[in-house]
Amino acid sequence: MAEGEEDMPRDAKIVKSLLKSMGVEDYEPRVVHQFLELWYRYVVDVLTDAQVYSEHANKTAIDCDDVKLAIQSKVNFSFSQPPPREVLLELARTRNKIPLPKSIAGPGIPLPPEQDTLISPNYQLAIPKKRTAQAIEETEEDEESADPNQSQEQKTDPPQLTPQRVSFPLTKRPK
Repeated sequence: MAEGEEDMPRDAKIVKSLLKSMGVEDYEPRVVHQFLELWYRYVVDVLTDAQVYSEHANKTAIDCDDVKLAIQSKVNFSFSQPPPREVLLELARTRNKIPLPKSIAGPGIPLPPEQDTLISPNYQLAIPKKRTAQAIEETEEDEESADPNQSQEQKTDPPQLTPQRVSFPLTKRPK
């Protein structure tokens, strides 16, 4: 036996021997643990189903027929077979009877309308309008005369700039 196999559980040894019999020589140690987990989960599911079938048949214990039925139902619902080739060919024939729609586009690659493309202008730049010094002084004078009881902190607020929105359409290239 290889080093460390004497303290290995019996099920892990079986998984290793199965891998070796299938010609798998190089694998990570986690593979054995993953197979064991899959194996245990499958057995628990099958035995749980067998117990349900046994209880449904008013039996006191699970017998071989219950386990066979549980395995068969697991195989039927877990592993589906592809449809026969004849069925697929018939489906393809009926589907291909309907012709594809004619292309109305000219030569080249058909493209969606310009408003649906990513190259159409879909942004706006906010450019603040510059106010003249005279307009700023007039605004400050209006504020001072409006409420003489305002504190000095409120009077020193910078003037608010109103943004101007601009968008740039892309030019079309000549052909």
